[in-house]
Amino acid sequence: MKQKKMLALTLSQLKQLYRNELPEIVRIAEQSDGTESFKQGISEFITNQADTESEVVRQIRLLIEYDGQEVHELSTDEQMIVSTLSLLYAFLTGNLEEDVETDVFLDIFQQFKRLQHPAAPLPAPQRVKAWTERWPSGLDEDVQLIHAKNKERILHALIQKIEHRTAVSRYQFEEGISYEEKYRLVNEWWNDFRFHLAMAAKSPTELNRFLGNSLSAETMYLLSRARKKGMPFFVTPYYLHLLNPGSTGYNDESLRSYILYSPQLVETYGQIRAWEREDIVEAGKPNAAGWLLPDGHNIHRRYPEVAILIPDTMGRACGGLCASCQRMYDFQSKRLNFEFDSLRPKEIWEKKLRRLMTYFEEDTQLRDILITGGDALMSQNKTLNTILEAVYRMAARKRKANQERPEGEKYAELQRIRLGSRLPAYLPMRINNELVEILRTFKEKASVIGIRQFIIQTHFQTPLEVTPEAKEGIRKLLSAGWLITNQLVYNVAASRRGHTTRLRQVLNELGVVCYYTFSVKGFEENNAVFTPNSRSMQEQQEEKRFGKLNKEEAFNLSASLETALDPAYCIRHFLKIHHLPFLATDRSVLNLPAIGKSMTFNLVGMTEDGKRILRFDHDGTRRHSPIINQLGQVYIVENKSIAAYLRQLRAMGEDVEDYASIWNYTEGKTESRFSLYEYPDFPFRITEKMSNLEIAE
Repeated sequence: MKQKKMLALTLSQLKQLYRNELPEIVRIAEQSDGTESFKQGISEFITNQADTESEVVRQIRLLIEYDGQEVHELSTDEQMIVSTLSLLYAFLTGNLEEDVETDVFLDIFQQFKRLQHPAAPLPAPQRVKAWTERWPSGLDEDVQLIHAKNKERILHALIQKIEHRTAVSRYQFEEGISYEEKYRLVNEWWNDFRFHLAMAAKSPTELNRFLGNSLSAETMYLLSRARKKGMPFFVTPYYLHLLNPGSTGYNDESLRSYILYSPQLVETYGQIRAWEREDIVEAGKPNAAGWLLPDGHNIHRRYPEVAILIPDTMGRACGGLCASCQRMYDFQSKRLNFEFDSLRPKEIWEKKLRRLMTYFEEDTQLRDILITGGDALMSQNKTLNTILEAVYRMAARKRKANQERPEGEKYAELQRIRLGSRLPAYLPMRINNELVEILRTFKEKASVIGIRQFIIQTHFQTPLEVTPEAKEGIRKLLSAGWLITNQLVYNVAASRRGHTTRLRQVLNELGVVCYYTFSVKGFEENNAVFTPNSRSMQEQQEEKRFGKLNKEEAFNLSASLETALDPAYCIRHFLKIHHLPFLATDRSVLNLPAIGKSMTFNLVGMTEDGKRILRFDHDGTRRHSPIINQLGQVYIVENKSIAAYLRQLRAMGEDVEDYASIWNYTEGKTESRFSLYEYPDFPFRITEKMSNLEIAE
């Protein structure tokens, strides 16, 4: 039966489907005198299958094993009973106590159906190529023509905005100048990133005006509700000119899903909880991963080798608020905001910065610092230079102190520094010559004291964000000698067939290496943008496989990139000689509360509304806090069923038949890290002791 028809079945129609397609399962249910008897009958049935060790048989055994068990669901911190086959038995025998969604029985049907057809064929290269080529980029001529029209419309709207402003600003018109002169000035200011920050849309009405009054009444009502609830609202004119408000041209859903809030997000704002529990810090107490941190909210830490630094500067702001932001909890708590004047560094910040650097200096294992926020590049050049200087001095002191420590007792020295920023996509004009010179100078002197990796960790969500301006920004950053890696949030719009392969292609061509593909965290506020982890596994196995590297290729490419003067040429040359369409260097992962990033999971059940219950294990390819020895396996309920996800794709115009194999992906294994992302070896032995760690027995 076609997917489209199956998704529309009623409960009675679905029961008939079971009778027609899975008569043995129905017979077992009708001949059983209860749930336990039914599960025993199913167990015997699958044991008689030809291959009792097949993946599908193992999967059904897991559903049997977990039925009736109580597990601790980590995201809600609540106990829950798994009752997948109990629900199926009640459904097939007409004993459901209340109306239950069809979605759960659709997923169970697909699992049993796999006994008849256990291995679905992988899509052919030509099919994946066709999926990939349907997605345009911001470098395409026809897309740029729409951008040009959008820019012209927005320039006129900006003139109106400036004419009606009463506040004193560097962006204002002198008395008596002509409209043509105003237009010339605004067109000139367009190339100044500060102009876009000053003129960002901060209300639904202003957003709609910039988009030619194209937003629906329903969307405007929702955005107005969001504003009344105190949700931040901030979109720059540059980013808005990337959208397509017309009825023809490119599909801009991947852009809109980042700036337009969903009803679930608006409804839950104010009650959003921190998904990453290690981000909740109490003075003097270890976080959920067991790490002791300085007072405040400047350092986030989960792993032994790396910690995040969030400065008390404009770096706590962003160039726009992403609807699926992993730090929405911090915006809700007002720790992150768009009040730029209040975020300018205070006199006490430099003293605090020294104390924060002492934390890195005196820690035995830290070798990697990720400066983010907010957004690292939102800090002014002078402020960013101050932070980098503090990092340099800290790294030099740590290295010098190591000279007095014996082998086996030396501390890890700083090897990697990263700046986390979405501005190459949101506001590429920020990457000016002064910033490039700061980055180049820092790398030159930091390389002398042993820092080996300098990385801008950015976030392009869609090929449409890769514009001529973004291309130039990427070129400038690479010219400073820093590598650029990209992480993608795998929301529904980004998860459409071929979309991610196209993004990899476009970024690789410019010299960007892909790093992570993140599943959206599963709280209710993200329901509209959540993509089930099975789709991540489907993309990994069916689309990403065409850019896979073997170990030798990955090692050679990594070595080349670390010394390349022109990473873009290096990547293009590598792709050409190895006949690859893109580099599959990114890992598909979910950020788990306290346990870290992983895609090692098994399906152990489904809820009444068809949401999958996944059992996760930690990523075995990297070091963790010893807390994982206490946490063990983690259970997470996804916040959307596979059927609901497919209906959402269908509403976007996708052919759901293209996704038919998604039901088969019931287990995952975290991919190995690309060689470039492994830490280099030290020329000495460091201590095994972990400092700043406190784990109760």
